[in-house]
Amino acid sequence: MPRKNGVMSDRLKVEIAKELGFYDVVEREGWGGIKSRDAGNMVKRAVEMAETGLMNGKNQSK
Repeated sequence: MPRKNGVMSDRLKVEIAKELGFYDVVEREGWGGIKSRDAGNMVKRAVEMAETGLMNGKNQSK
């Protein structure tokens, strides 16, 4: 059963997939066609981006 509400936006997923170099697989086979390792790397990158954003937000408030 597919999830209705994902945590990451489609735009963010596409951006990260392009950055990590597997967006061609997504275009051909959909998100279900990516390797588990690629999915894990995508989540890792999203967390890094979120942490960087949080750190930048904290620095700006000082």
